[in-house]
Amino acid sequence: MILAVPVDPEAEQARELLVRELAKPVYRAAEPTWFDRLSAAVGDWLAGLLESGPGGTPALAWTVIVLGLVAAIVAAYVIFGPPSANRRSSVVGGLFGDDDSRTAQTLRAAADRAAAAGDWVIAIEEMFRAIARGLSERAIVSTMPGTTASAFAASASGPFPETSAELASAAASFDAVRYLGRLGSRAEFDALTELERQLRASTPRFDGAGA
Repeated sequence: MILAVPVDPEAEQARELLVRELAKPVYRAAEPTWFDRLSAAVGDWLAGLLESGPGGTPALAWTVIVLGLVAAIVAAYVIFGPPSANRRSSVVGGLFGDDDSRTAQTLRAAADRAAAAGDWVIAIEEMFRAIARGLSERAIVSTMPGTTASAFAASASGPFPETSAELASAAASFDAVRYLGRLGSRAEFDALTELERQLRASTPRFDGAGA
């Protein structure tokens, strides 16, 4: 249903139109965010502008300004969505996507390239994936698209108990850069690289055997 706007509303009517628009439940669903603060600031600014504006300015001009700002706010909401939807939540993502079939060697190469470029986020992610894919290729630990870093580390600690602490630390590094916004570091990448080499050269132990 299209709302009919008066052709020449008074300044007070224009202000009330903006206040009613910004008071709609869709804009107030979340706790105060940048969107809420922006809306409040715009409303306060316009209220002062409309109350103290030049007497000779046509009311229709103020209406155009108000409606233009309302349209801009609505457009921002449609494009970016509720701000709370972009907040990070708990770490639940998997190691691999459904279509990620890269080999351990390919993943190691990708990690090394990222490290050479100083991109520790990608370097850490790819090296941890190389560890997981390497053990999967050796049929030691199975991984699926939904397997998480911590679940893989727990599974790999069985056949490689001597590296359980390093595996847990590596999983924490992966989760930190992948989901928590951490930038990672060379030290973390070097630790992952050493762990990958150690696991690649080690013989797994099953059922307590293998000495």
